[in-house]
Amino acid sequence: MRLIPAAVLRELYAKSNRQGAWRTAVHAGLLLTGAVAVQQSRGRWWLPAALLLQGLFVVSLFAVMHECVHDSAFRSRRLNNVVGWLAGLGILFNATYYRQFHFAHHRYAQDPVRDPELLTAPPPRGRGDYWWRVSAIPYWKARAENLVRLSRGKFDGLDFVSPAVRPGIVRSVRLMLGVLAVLALASTARRTDALLWYWLLPLALGLPFLRLYLLSEHTGCSEDDDGLTNTRTTLSVWPVRFLMWNLPYHAEHHLYPSIPFHRLPATHRWLRRHLGVVASGYVGVQRALYAALPRAGAAAGFRRG
Repeated sequence: MRLIPAAVLRELYAKSNRQGAWRTAVHAGLLLTGAVAVQQSRGRWWLPAALLLQGLFVVSLFAVMHECVHDSAFRSRRLNNVVGWLAGLGILFNATYYRQFHFAHHRYAQDPVRDPELLTAPPPRGRGDYWWRVSAIPYWKARAENLVRLSRGKFDGLDFVSPAVRPGIVRSVRLMLGVLAVLALASTARRTDALLWYWLLPLALGLPFLRLYLLSEHTGCSEDDDGLTNTRTTLSVWPVRFLMWNLPYHAEHHLYPSIPFHRLPATHRWLRRHLGVVASGYVGVQRALYAALPRAGAAAGFRRG
């Protein structure tokens, strides 16, 4: 069944270097503004608020990486690759690997046996498991293990990564670790704690919010191949939509993954009456998910991946 007319789809599929460049520049400006806010608040009572604000700007780089991995942030593939890789670096996630992980997720969304998102981070089994996930501690552990393992060319259990692309992932991860090592050495040599205050501490504070956000995308939806019911669209306020590059229109994205971020609001207007899972806000989604969990539950966290 065609939900959107072919002529309309041709318009919706149109990519734009201008749109991507404008949104990237604004995002970079927000990161700079957040860093200035942290610098100005050092030693003052509002420092935690400034760190959290910067943390939200940092973790929303996930949306930048995600859009670039789909080659839809820009019309230029080179720009998508470069910006996506740098955005992934900002959240300690390798974009070259994430491309393979995420495409497998799209191919097998909500398939308990083949969706890598479900395999590496299954839905919380209880309230304790929920809070363990939200703490982002499993995320830190998984990312560290993943970077080390991939840098050594170890792809055990990652069958969704074809042998043809594995050497490129290894090179990309090694480059990423090299950049991180250079940054650490430079910070030590200059005796500066800038990376800690403007990047790592904010990242640690922001990650729980990213975990909550990502938990809202599919948890509680049908575990089948029906794109109208296995993914949740969450209607949220403009700042969230802006920071996350319209990714809250998530069912629309899964149904038409090649439609670029700036066309998703228009896509929603065509699909709204067909969608099976639409929420009115992230607070409501989390309340519903949490209420449905048993009080006891082992902490599953993240498996390797």
